[in-house]
Amino acid sequence: MSNISYYTAEGLKNLKDELNQLRDIERPKASQAIAEARDKGDLSENAEYDAAKEAQGLLEMKISKMEAVMANARLIDESQLDTSKALVLSTVKLKNQTNGMEMKYTLVAESESDIKTGKISVSSPIGRGLLGKEVGDVAEITVPNGTLKFDILEITRE
Repeated sequence: MSNISYYTAEGLKNLKDELNQLRDIERPKASQAIAEARDKGDLSENAEYDAAKEAQGLLEMKISKMEAVMANARLIDESQLDTSKALVLSTVKLKNQTNGMEMKYTLVAESESDIKTGKISVSSPIGRGLLGKEVGDVAEITVPNGTLKFDILEITRE
Protein backbone atom coordinates (compact mmCIF):
# COMPACT_ATOMS: atom_id res chain seq x y z
CA MET A 1 0.00 0.00 0.00
CA SER A 2 1.47 3.34 -0.98
CA ASN A 3 1.34 6.46 1.14
CA ILE A 4 1.27 9.27 -1.37
CA SER A 5 2.43 12.57 0.09
CA TYR A 6 1.94 15.93 -1.55
CA TYR A 7 4.67 18.56 -1.52
CA THR A 8 5.23 22.11 -2.61
CA ALA A 9 8.18 22.67 -4.94
CA GLU A 10 10.21 23.94 -1.97
CA GLY A 11 9.28 20.97 0.22
CA LEU A 12 10.14 18.46 -2.50
CA LYS A 13 13.49 20.17 -3.12
CA ASN A 14 14.29 20.04 0.63
CA LEU A 15 13.42 16.33 0.71
CA LYS A 16 15.69 15.62 -2.29
CA ASP A 17 18.51 17.67 -0.76
CA GLU A 18 18.28 15.78 2.52
CA LEU A 19 18.30 12.42 0.75
CA ASN A 20 21.32 13.45 -1.34
CA GLN A 21 23.11 14.60 1.83
CA LEU A 22 22.54 11.20 3.42
CA ARG A 23 23.62 9.25 0.33
CA ASP A 24 26.57 11.37 -0.80
CA ILE A 25 28.06 12.58 2.48
CA GLU A 26 26.79 10.58 5.46
CA ARG A 27 27.04 7.13 3.83
CA PRO A 28 30.76 7.51 2.93
CA LYS A 29 31.44 8.86 6.44
CA ALA A 30 29.83 5.75 7.95
CA SER A 31 31.91 3.46 5.73
CA GLN A 32 35.05 5.37 6.69
CA ALA A 33 34.24 5.02 10.41
CA ILE A 34 33.85 1.24 9.97
CA ALA A 35 37.16 1.00 8.10
CA GLU A 36 38.97 2.97 10.82
CA ALA A 37 37.46 0.83 13.58
CA ARG A 38 38.34 -2.37 11.69
CA ASP A 39 41.98 -1.26 11.53
CA LYS A 40 42.14 -1.13 15.33
CA GLY A 41 42.36 -4.87 15.77
CA ASP A 42 40.27 -7.80 16.94
CA LEU A 43 36.67 -7.25 15.80
CA SER A 44 35.19 -9.58 18.44
CA GLU A 45 36.14 -7.13 21.21
CA ASN A 46 35.97 -3.87 19.29
CA ALA A 47 33.12 -1.73 20.64
CA GLU A 48 34.00 1.08 18.24
CA TYR A 49 33.48 -1.27 15.29
CA ASP A 50 30.13 -2.46 16.66
CA ALA A 51 28.98 1.13 17.17
CA ALA A 52 30.05 2.12 13.65
CA LYS A 53 28.20 -0.87 12.15
CA GLU A 54 25.07 -0.02 14.14
CA ALA A 55 25.25 3.63 13.05
CA GLN A 56 25.60 2.49 9.44
CA GLY A 57 22.55 0.24 9.80
CA LEU A 58 20.46 3.11 11.18
CA LEU A 59 21.65 5.39 8.38
CA GLU A 60 20.76 2.83 5.71
CA MET A 61 17.32 2.40 7.28
CA LYS A 62 16.78 6.17 7.21
CA ILE A 63 17.91 6.35 3.56
CA SER A 64 15.57 3.49 2.67
CA LYS A 65 12.60 5.21 4.33
CA MET A 66 13.37 8.50 2.58
CA GLU A 67 13.65 6.74 -0.77
CA ALA A 68 10.20 5.25 -0.18
CA VAL A 69 8.82 8.70 0.66
CA MET A 70 10.42 10.14 -2.50
CA ALA A 71 8.92 7.34 -4.59
CA ASN A 72 5.45 8.33 -3.37
CA ALA A 73 5.99 12.10 -3.37
CA ARG A 74 3.80 14.19 -5.65
CA LEU A 75 4.20 17.85 -6.51
CA ILE A 76 1.14 20.01 -5.87
CA ASP A 77 -0.02 21.81 -9.02
CA GLU A 78 -1.00 25.18 -7.60
CA SER A 79 -2.65 26.26 -10.86
CA GLN A 80 -5.34 23.59 -10.37
CA LEU A 81 -6.36 24.72 -6.87
CA ASP A 82 -9.63 26.57 -6.24
CA THR A 83 -8.68 29.96 -4.82
CA SER A 84 -12.09 30.67 -3.26
CA LYS A 85 -11.79 27.89 -0.68
CA ALA A 86 -9.27 26.98 1.99
CA LEU A 87 -7.19 24.19 0.50
CA VAL A 88 -3.61 23.03 0.77
CA LEU A 89 -1.28 26.02 0.17
CA SER A 90 -3.98 28.51 1.19
CA THR A 91 -3.11 31.18 3.72
CA VAL A 92 -6.15 31.68 5.92
CA LYS A 93 -6.71 34.67 8.19
CA LEU A 94 -8.95 33.76 11.14
CA LYS A 95 -10.59 35.50 14.05
CA ASN A 96 -11.29 33.56 17.21
CA GLN A 97 -14.91 34.28 18.19
CA THR A 98 -14.18 33.75 21.89
CA ASN A 99 -11.29 36.16 22.45
CA GLY A 100 -11.23 38.20 19.21
CA MET A 101 -7.63 37.20 18.48
CA GLU A 102 -6.67 37.16 14.80
CA MET A 103 -4.18 34.68 13.38
CA LYS A 104 -2.93 33.58 10.01
CA TYR A 105 -2.04 30.03 8.99
CA THR A 106 -0.81 28.49 5.77
CA LEU A 107 -2.21 25.01 5.15
CA VAL A 108 0.50 22.60 4.02
CA ALA A 109 1.16 18.88 3.72
CA GLU A 110 1.93 17.13 6.99
CA SER A 111 5.59 16.74 6.09
CA GLU A 112 6.02 20.51 5.67
CA SER A 113 4.18 21.73 8.76
CA ASP A 114 6.05 24.13 11.06
CA ILE A 115 3.92 25.98 13.60
CA LYS A 116 6.73 28.48 14.28
CA THR A 117 6.38 29.81 10.73
CA GLY A 118 2.58 29.55 10.69
CA LYS A 119 2.46 26.44 8.51
CA ILE A 120 -0.07 23.91 9.79
CA SER A 121 -0.80 20.47 8.44
CA VAL A 122 -4.06 19.86 6.58
CA SER A 123 -4.35 16.70 8.69
CA SER A 124 -4.17 18.56 12.03
CA PRO A 125 -7.47 19.31 13.81
CA ILE A 126 -7.35 23.00 12.85
CA GLY A 127 -6.20 22.22 9.30
CA ARG A 128 -9.03 19.69 8.80
CA GLY A 129 -11.52 22.19 10.22
CA LEU A 130 -10.44 24.88 7.75
CA LEU A 131 -10.40 22.77 4.59
CA GLY A 132 -13.14 23.73 2.17
CA LYS A 133 -14.18 26.85 4.08
CA GLU A 134 -14.76 30.17 2.29
CA VAL A 135 -14.45 33.80 3.39
CA GLY A 136 -17.37 34.58 5.70
CA ASP A 137 -17.77 30.99 6.90
CA VAL A 138 -17.48 30.01 10.55
CA ALA A 139 -15.17 27.08 11.24
CA GLU A 140 -16.10 25.01 14.30
CA ILE A 141 -13.04 23.02 15.23
CA THR A 142 -12.96 20.36 17.89
CA VAL A 143 -9.66 20.30 19.76
CA PRO A 144 -8.68 18.17 22.76
CA ASN A 145 -9.94 20.72 25.30
CA GLY A 146 -13.19 21.75 23.58
CA THR A 147 -14.59 23.39 20.47
CA LEU A 148 -13.27 26.60 18.94
CA LYS A 149 -15.13 28.87 16.54
CA PHE A 150 -13.27 30.95 14.00
CA ASP A 151 -14.53 33.49 11.49
CA ILE A 152 -12.79 33.09 8.12
CA LEU A 153 -11.65 36.63 7.24
CA GLU A 154 -9.41 36.09 4.24
CA ILE A 155 -8.04 33.35 2.00
CA THR A 156 -4.98 33.96 -0.19
CA ARG A 157 -2.31 32.02 -2.07
CA GLU A 158 1.28 33.00 -1.47
